[in-house]
Amino acid sequence: MGLQSVYVEKCVLQDALSFNGVTLLTYKIEYPAFRSLRYRACMPKINEYYRKRAAHFQRYCRRVLFPMAVKQYQEDVANGYPIRVFEAMQVFRVTYRKDCIVSLYLDQYQYTGGAHGNTTRSSETWNLETCRQLGLNQLVFCPPDMKTFILAEVEAQIKREPELYFEDYPTLIRETFNENQFYSTPRGLVVYYQQYDIAPYSSGIRTFLIPYSNCVNDPVTSCRMF
Repeated sequence: MGLQSVYVEKCVLQDALSFNGVTLLTYKIEYPAFRSLRYRACMPKINEYYRKRAAHFQRYCRRVLFPMAVKQYQEDVANGYPIRVFEAMQVFRVTYRKDCIVSLYLDQYQYTGGAHGNTTRSSETWNLETCRQLGLNQLVFCPPDMKTFILAEVEAQIKREPELYFEDYPTLIRETFNENQFYSTPRGLVVYYQQYDIAPYSSGIRTFLIPYSNCVNDPVTSCRMF
């Protein structure tokens, strides 16, 4: 069945919130819903996971961001400043979908004034047979250890374009490394760093492809082949 064993649909929560007839916050939250006959036992759990995350972000928009927007609006009106509309958005991208493996990332964006907004990325790689997430330490077995190997790969790639990064990137890549920040692709695993972790805002979220090899496992190898 391969790629056709799992289907994904886009679900959306969106609204525009107003105060005194003025729109002060817009949000659009996209999240996935998966369907599969082959892995139907896992589908309710994984779909509920993303539905709850979307609902949590929606509550945050309504209960935290909107009051912030109202306060900012009142201050701007009192001082004769232009009105700033807050914005929140979530998008997702499925990066790997083969046999029992689905991998994806979600980007959450918030604008609350200033020159630009901020984006935070999160990601998961699922084994749909066990309905559990796979960790980086379950996929990388390179010597001397998983973290040392990956950081060496990251640093080697940075050296090709060091001008995109902060000068103290050798320290920063170690201090801000998060083993949960990865996703799978057909070519290899991608580890990433959040905005500002190792590079200026203009450089965006930095990603590093770690190709599959004899010590970097393609997650599909964890599937039982039928």
